[in-house]
Amino acid sequence: MLFAAGFGTRMGALTATRPKPLVPVAGRALIDHALDIVDTAGLKRIVANAHYRADMIAAHLAPRGIAISHETPDILDTGGGLRAALPMLGAGPVVAINTDAVWRGPNPLRALLDEWNPHEMDALLLCVPPARARGHAGTGDFHLAPDGRLNRGGDLIYTGAQILRTERLADIADPAFSLNRVWDAMAADGRLFGTVWPGTWCDVGTPEGIALAERMLADV
Repeated sequence: MLFAAGFGTRMGALTATRPKPLVPVAGRALIDHALDIVDTAGLKRIVANAHYRADMIAAHLAPRGIAISHETPDILDTGGGLRAALPMLGAGPVVAINTDAVWRGPNPLRALLDEWNPHEMDALLLCVPPARARGHAGTGDFHLAPDGRLNRGGDLIYTGAQILRTERLADIADPAFSLNRVWDAMAADGRLFGTVWPGTWCDVGTPEGIALAERMLADV
C-alpha cells in the first residue's frame, strides 16, 4: 500500500498544482523513490490511494498498472484509506509505505519482511533514532522494549514503513481515521512491535526537506 492521498499543505506553492507524491526530489517524483523500494523488496500487488489531484497520481502510475483506491468525496486518513483499499489488496497482512520520505540504506521493506512474525505481531513498524533522521520536527514517537514491543514515548521516530494485520480496521466506525488508533489498540494488547532500521531516512514534508533529502542521497 502506497499512501499518496494527502494534500501536502506544508509544501506551499509546490503542491498548488500537483500532489505531493509527484514533487521531484533528485530529479524524480517522490512516489518513484518509494516504488524503487517496493520493486526491490519483491512486492507485486501494489495499490496507491489518491484524493488530492488524484487524476495526476493515476496518470503517473498507469504505465505500471498500479491499482488506485480513489478517496471521494472525502479524504479518509491512513486508517480509513487502508480499509477502503482492502478489496484491492486482498486478504492477509499489508506492507505499507508513505510516499513523502526518501531512504538511504538497506531496503526498508525487506528489513520488515525479514522480521515479521504473524504469530506474535499485529503490526511491525520501522523506526530510526534521531541521529539517522533528517527533516523531522518534534520529538520521537515510540519506545522500543527489549522484547521488540513498542509503546508511546521515547525518541525513536516512525519512518512511515510498516507491516500490519488489517482485522482491527473493522472495529472503528468512523469512515476517516488515523492508523494511530489501531496501533494504540495493538499496543494495549502487547501486539505492536518495532524494529530499528540501520539506514538514514529523510522526511520530505516541506521544501526544506527536499534539499535535505538531496544532500543525503548525494552523500558518499
